[in-house]
Amino acid sequence: MKFPLIPLTALALCTSSQADSLSAQLEKRAAQSSPKITPEIKAEFRQGIEAVKQSGVTVKAKQVGDQAPDFTLTNATGKKITLSEQLKDGPVVLTWYRGGWCPYCNITLAALQKELPAITATGASLLALTPELPDKSLSTKEKNALSFEVLSDLNNQVASQYGLLFKLTPDVEKRYAQFFDLKKFNGANADTDTLPLAATYIIGQDGKILWAFLHHDYRKRAEPSEISSFLEKLKDQNK
Repeated sequence: MKFPLIPLTALALCTSSQADSLSAQLEKRAAQSSPKITPEIKAEFRQGIEAVKQSGVTVKAKQVGDQAPDFTLTNATGKKITLSEQLKDGPVVLTWYRGGWCPYCNITLAALQKELPAITATGASLLALTPELPDKSLSTKEKNALSFEVLSDLNNQVASQYGLLFKLTPDVEKRYAQFFDLKKFNGANADTDTLPLAATYIIGQDGKILWAFLHHDYRKRAEPSEISSFLEKLKDQNK
């Protein structure tokens, strides 16, 4: 059987595209190992990820077809942003990140910033939600040169409405306290045993969830190119 030949230039472009994908960047980061992360700690993190899977949070969370709960949150400079007001101008991409302390979140935010022109070209806007305090989210925004809104969801109130919260295992909570001290990022009164999934939703102008990425493993994130591709198709359908 003969197969069609793929030009070397096309093959190179394909390889480059795969290498530049967010998933490839995250996999590369996951393969890196810090001297602080011993085999024991790696095992604790794996068990923590499995516990999230077993909790069923990805099934209990808001799904495609559900009405997206409305909310008003403040951005890094104190401006109030309301979901329903944003939807008047077009679809909204909601994405959660755990905090500026999380390297996977920073990689994801940078990838979303790179994809932002393609997202906004469809008439959509992008909102990133985080349990971080405003001064910490401002630092994250500046560090990653983000031009989309970053909103502080203090005590994970909105994440709770979307069903995205899960409990850390005691071992993982202990390690996060050791390495990051989440109270410095999320506030002295914040729970240190609870985090939101790194979920992404696309909300239609009628407030319905049209697209969702939900995964129990924090190292897996929605691919930005898939977000913009869906939005482009949605735009074409609504012409």
